[in-house]
Amino acid sequence: MSILLCYDGSPGAKHAISVAHETLGHMPATLLHVWNPPVEFLAAAPFGTASGEGEPSIAELERLSVERAQEVAQEGHELARELGPAVDTRIERNDSSVWQTILGVAAETDAELIVIGTHGATAVQSLLLGSVSNALVHHSNRPVLVVPTEAR
Repeated sequence: MSILLCYDGSPGAKHAISVAHETLGHMPATLLHVWNPPVEFLAAAPFGTASGEGEPSIAELERLSVERAQEVAQEGHELARELGPAVDTRIERNDSSVWQTILGVAAETDAELIVIGTHGATAVQSLLLGSVSNALVHHSNRPVLVVPTEAR
């Protein structure tokens, strides 16, 4: 059995890794960090695009986004390794929606279980804003373990 650990650097994601280890023990896993390209954020920027003098280019922003994604994934990898399982780590660019990207990787890796933490959104926030874990539960043909945020 292999599992797909969804990791975004949040406290909920860190807790989900811990719970997965406590519940499932030492199982092979793929730790996945999905990153968003900067293009969607540039549309809302006051300057419209990153083409003005002194402003970073889209290529530079993309490079910085990939570097940050690698840092987040490495942090998750180190956390997961401390807990024991053999972990492969990968980052994926989000070109559709995060939940669809996760399902694509789950299919590609033939994951038997997807593990994801929550961000502590209330039911109303989740309903109004949507949620990656909610979408995974409703669209996945694989089991999904949704780990609630740790009680404070």
